[in-house]
Amino acid sequence: MNFILSLFPALLLTGPFIPDLLLSLGVLVFLYICFRDNRIDYFENKFFKVFLTFCLVCFFSSVLSEDIMLSFESSLFYFRFGVFACLVWYLIDYNKLFLKYFFYCLCGVFCFLILDGYFQFLLGFNVFGQELIGGFHVTSVFDRPKLGSYLSRLFPLLLALMIVLKVRDKYLAIFGVLLFILIDVLVYLTGERTSFMYMMLSSLFIVLLIDRLKYIRLITLLLSLTLIVGITTVSPTVKKRMIDTTLEQVGVGGDKVVIFSPNHDSHIRTAFNMFLDKPILGHGPKMFRIKCSDPKYAEGINPCSTHPHNFYVQLLAETGLIGFSFLFSAFCYVLYCAYRQLKSIVLKKKRYLTDYQVCLLAGILITVWPFSPNGNFFNNWLAIVYSLPIGFYLQSIYSKKARIA
Repeated sequence: MNFILSLFPALLLTGPFIPDLLLSLGVLVFLYICFRDNRIDYFENKFFKVFLTFCLVCFFSSVLSEDIMLSFESSLFYFRFGVFACLVWYLIDYNKLFLKYFFYCLCGVFCFLILDGYFQFLLGFNVFGQELIGGFHVTSVFDRPKLGSYLSRLFPLLLALMIVLKVRDKYLAIFGVLLFILIDVLVYLTGERTSFMYMMLSSLFIVLLIDRLKYIRLITLLLSLTLIVGITTVSPTVKKRMIDTTLEQVGVGGDKVVIFSPNHDSHIRTAFNMFLDKPILGHGPKMFRIKCSDPKYAEGINPCSTHPHNFYVQLLAETGLIGFSFLFSAFCYVLYCAYRQLKSIVLKKKRYLTDYQVCLLAGILITVWPFSPNGNFFNNWLAIVYSLPIGFYLQSIYSKKARIA
């Protein structure tokens, strides 16, 4: 189990089925071990109790929905992602090599995606013959625009592991600097604007709050932005996607400013109308795709989709204020930790967070960030991705065996 779960960064490239299958099997084995050895302490913490309460809210919201079985597809076994985070914590505690194996796998995957991504950007197809999607989206091995999401969401975890494992060899340091720049620029070239925003947000968070590697990350970020400006200047395709289309979609220079884009605006307003109709527990997970066509809620040019493309609005519509409050509380927790860290830096006292924890929180921040479009909150692939840094963070704050820098 240790070795298989350390391969998760690579397994995520295959899509949601295999990682979710192995996650579910791992969770079952972990639950068996915990109850066999009376190790329920992994579940006796605030995170798991709050998360389990959220799962219960989703369960009851599904029970009250118009299509219980469809809604249960998202809510019934959602608790497994919380258990998975605790499983990651357990593996770090009891397998000294897990961190190294996971880091080597994640680093290897990043290197492969960088080489394959730039190959695809320059030639129009990757090493497996997959072409650019829509003529501009760099996707590497993914069948849809997810390369930027993968890189931006897991980059803070990669940096955290580099810190905790004390990667100090000068050749590895040079490699790390080059890696940072190549990742920044590639995320931009994917054409995934939200992913690029996540990359900048997490980088700013890290630069402001860490001690070691602060200036290295700042310098690489500035070099990356310089390259990005140069590429945007010479490439009409990149400029059109990342600059012109963005300004056009949000309505800059027009009569009306919309939320993210006309389609996003329509989804969000429709979801908000659903929330107003059932503000406490919502319509049930996975119900947006069913209710969005109802004339009572539908608004704008394209009201329907599988989800409203914003976690907070989705939870308002599908789980009401109660479900929404859990995600918002997580966002407030990250802001509180950042405030404590800044305060400790300014007053020059002992830092509230280690650099390792700051990077992990940066990975959590981009999940709970409210001011951006994103995917389906209950999507299995996304849930696995944002569960990973949570597991590492839980081990760093709860475990007596925590080995953090």
